[in-house]
Amino acid sequence: MVSGRSSADLSVPVRVRPGAGRDRVGGRYEGPHGPALIVAVSAPAVDGKATEAARRALAGALAVRAGDVTLRIGATSRDKVFTVPAGEDVRARLTRLRDGAGTP
Repeated sequence: MVSGRSSADLSVPVRVRPGAGRDRVGGRYEGPHGPALIVAVSAPAVDGKATEAARRALAGALAVRAGDVTLRIGATSRDKVFTVPAGEDVRARLTRLRDGAGTP
């Protein structure tokens, strides 16, 4: 589920898969915060490294600045909610990544 806090922010539920062979964004996971985007990162789940890698990977996949992506829920969980700037292009990318093929 994607819900906006305001017209300028969009909440994006994410399921992080740390320790992956390579970074990849795409796929759907039915998580505790609703349908989540899967973000696989090569960083380990140690000292926030996987969370930071997921934040940067999400920013790249949605074509927004990494500094504009903030963690809202789930600092120590695989199930997180990030906030990103809202926009039709961001919503379209998110839908395509979550429900489509993802990024190579």
